[in-house]
Amino acid sequence: MLNVVDRLEVHVLIDNLTDSHSLIPAHAESEFSYLQRQGLEELDGDRLCCACHGYACLVTATLGGARHSILLDAGPEGYAFDRNVHRLGIDLGVVEAIVLSHGHWDHAGGMLTALDLIRQRDLCRRVPYYAHPGMFRSRGRHTANGQVLRSKDVPSTRELESRGALVIGTDRAQALLGGAFYLSGEIPRITSFERGFPGHVRRTLDNRGWESDELLLDERFLAAHVAGKGLVVLTACSHAGVVNVLRHAREQFSDVPLYAVLGGFHLAGANEKIIPETTEALREFELSVVGAGHCTGWRAINHLERALGAAVDPSAVGKRYVFE
Repeated sequence: MLNVVDRLEVHVLIDNLTDSHSLIPAHAESEFSYLQRQGLEELDGDRLCCACHGYACLVTATLGGARHSILLDAGPEGYAFDRNVHRLGIDLGVVEAIVLSHGHWDHAGGMLTALDLIRQRDLCRRVPYYAHPGMFRSRGRHTANGQVLRSKDVPSTRELESRGALVIGTDRAQALLGGAFYLSGEIPRITSFERGFPGHVRRTLDNRGWESDELLLDERFLAAHVAGKGLVVLTACSHAGVVNVLRHAREQFSDVPLYAVLGGFHLAGANEKIIPETTEALREFELSVVGAGHCTGWRAINHLERALGAAVDPSAVGKRYVFE
C-alpha cells in the first residue's frame, strides 16, 4: 500500500550537468542557492559538486511527522559521490534503504562508497539494498566495428554484503519504508516506438558469449504520492521508455494523477530518433514537472522544452526539488 506523504524532497547527488545560473521554478533550488543557505560565504570551486556521467539522488518523504530517506543509485564511482555528498553537507546516516534502479556502472559504481558513508557512525548496521536479480549479469554494447565493449560490473552481492548491505533480490513491486515509497516490478513494454537500448548485450548464463539485452528488464522506478499534488515518479534511466514507465505508474495508481517525472529519459544517441514520438506521448500525462537529466540528451531536453514549456525543469547536480 502506498501512503500519501506530506512532503517529498529529491536532492540530486550525481548528474551529467552542472547548472546554477539558469532560472528555475519555486519548487526547485539550485546548488549555489542551497550552499548559500547552508552558510557558504564565498564561491569557490573546492566547495562545488562534480558533474559526471551517471545518476544518484537522495529522496526524502515526510509522512505523519516522520522523515524517511532512500538513496536511489550512487553514480559512476566513489570519488564523485563522496565529493558531492560532502560538498553539500549531507548526512547519509539518515538513509534507511538503497534502491539500485538497474544494473549499469554509471548508477552503481559509487555504491560501496555510499554504504561506507551511510554506516560510518554504526558499522554494525545492515542497510536494506533492493536489487532485481538480473542486475548482476555482466553487460556491454556492440560497437561500430562489431566488437563488444564491456561495461564494468555492478558490485556483487558478496561485495555489497561485505560493506554492510542486506541485499533483497526480487523482481516484484513493493511498498517501502512504511508505505512512503513504491518500488515497481518489471515495467511492461507496450509502446510501439520504445525499444530499449539498441545494441545492448549481456553475458550468456554459461559465460561463453553475449546475447541481446536491449530491453533491460531489470529496470524499475521509484514513486511517492504527495498530498495535493499526485504521483512523483523517479526513473533513473528509462531504458524501458519513459512513456512505458509513466503508463505503468498510471495503471498501478489509476486514482492518483501523475504530477512529476524526474531522472534520465535515455533519448540520446540511437534513441534520438524517437524524441518526437516520446514528446508527443508525454502530453497525455499533463505533467506539472518534467525533471529530465542524465542520459536524456540536450536535443531531447530542447525538444521537450519547446513542446511542454514551463513544465520542463532539467535536472542538475546539487539541485533540490521539493514537492509539498
